[in-house]
Amino acid sequence: MNFAICQELFENWSWQDQCEAIARIGYTGMEVAPFTLAAAPQGLSQADRDRLRQCAADAGLEIIGLHWLLAKTEGMHLTTDDASMRQRTAEYLVELGHLCGDLGGKVMVFGSPHQRSLQPGVTKEVAMERAAEVFRQAMPEIAGRGVQLLIEPLTTKETNFINTCAEGVELIEMVGHPNFALHQDVKAMLGEGTPLPELIHEFARWTRHFHVNDSNLLGPGMGETPYEPIFTALLESGYSGWVSVEVFDYSPGAEHIANESLRYMDNVLAGLPQRNS
Repeated sequence: MNFAICQELFENWSWQDQCEAIARIGYTGMEVAPFTLAAAPQGLSQADRDRLRQCAADAGLEIIGLHWLLAKTEGMHLTTDDASMRQRTAEYLVELGHLCGDLGGKVMVFGSPHQRSLQPGVTKEVAMERAAEVFRQAMPEIAGRGVQLLIEPLTTKETNFINTCAEGVELIEMVGHPNFALHQDVKAMLGEGTPLPELIHEFARWTRHFHVNDSNLLGPGMGETPYEPIFTALLESGYSGWVSVEVFDYSPGAEHIANESLRYMDNVLAGLPQRNS
């Protein structure tokens, strides 16, 4: 099981300091929020992209991909009535696909709750078709860079569109592209009311990436959610992707969160029968 962390936790640090701290703590991968790189990350020069990738590699890190794809953007929306806005969204996702590929990343997580929620009068059925249209348009070029675009179900507190893994799979089947798949997130799955091991097993064939956190918005081990059943289910299901820490409450401090999360996950893994057999 390979552990990464979402680097916006360290947003106020220099890129080099982020890379060195994340590697020093013991992670081998970092996941990038594009808005932390530049106000218009799609405009980063090739030299800048090469520099970011090389700096991470020099620290011993792999940039595994991007998330928060539409955060801090304007004029982007997945399910809007405005066809030109949906077109811009597809084109922007393609631009991020090139950025992801240039950084060495392999996954892009589509969460972005505010840019996908249903607008007044838009039905779920219409929204699903509009979203599928955007993703169908973007996927060929994104996949051409060796990148997978993953839909992230989120809780009803965050959005009213794609709240369950089952709804995510419904959209995946509508898009019908092998590089468009499912992302699972512990905090979001807790909102479904189904035991997490069941969700992990049931949707294993579609899941390509996994975020760890807790309902208190902190990292694994910093809340009440036990991770032994979660990691057992991931191992039993044959999951071979990254396990990436994503938190939303930064108040304990970046290094403390990163350290405690990794320490806890290592301890959980060390105690599982699958690790000791």
